Amino acid sequence: MKNMPTEFRKILEDLVAEKAPGPAPTFSVFHIIRALELIAEKPIGRGKLAEELRIGPGTIRTIINRLRRAELITTSKSGCSLTEKGLKLYNQIKEVFGGIVSIKEDKLIQAEYNVAMLIKRCGYKVGSGMEQRDAAVKVGAKGATVIVYKKGCFVIPSASEDASREYPKLTKKLEEAFKLEDGDVIIISGADRQETAEYGAIAAAWTLINNR
Repeated sequence: MKNMPTEFRKILEDLVAEKAPGPAPTFSVFHIIRALELIAEKPIGRGKLAEELRIGPGTIRTIINRLRRAELITTSKSGCSLTEKGLKLYNQIKEVFGGIVSIKEDKLIQAEYNVAMLIKRCGYKVGSGMEQRDAAVKVGAKGATVIVYKKGCFVIPSASEDASREYPKLTKKLEEAFKLEDGDVIIISGADRQETAEYGAIAAAWTLINNR
């Protein structure tokens, strides 16, 4: 199976790992991805970006400065905008991360907020799903369930060969939300807050991304 282009992983990790005077950064790759997503939608000011990411003014200043030094964004009176280089990076991310949607699903994960995230053609990298669950929990989610779309079936590793029988409403929602292809992965993440559920899904997805 053809590997997805994942050069963006190193770029994003380098942005977070960049050395700077003062305390260590209080943001992660997941904040960078979300920031790029918000900036891609329309120009956005520093204050609004900080509010959306739920981070402080010092942290958002660091993120913006690093994105600007990497020539991924420009800043103006109208706010932050993606450069051509930034748009290219964002499109590379979208090639792998096929979208994220809120879902009403409390059977798989007992949480107030649940999201589903699509990761394109990474099903061959999924084992038991425990690594993805642990990654989501590490960033504050209550848990994560991995579903592999295989030959028209929704396979939950070590649990179900076709989740459409146990969770028909959920799988119908996933089919409506995403344009699924064989080998795609859907991660269901749940948490007490919407943004934590989203970060949990991204953290779980990150374990499936490499540069090979």
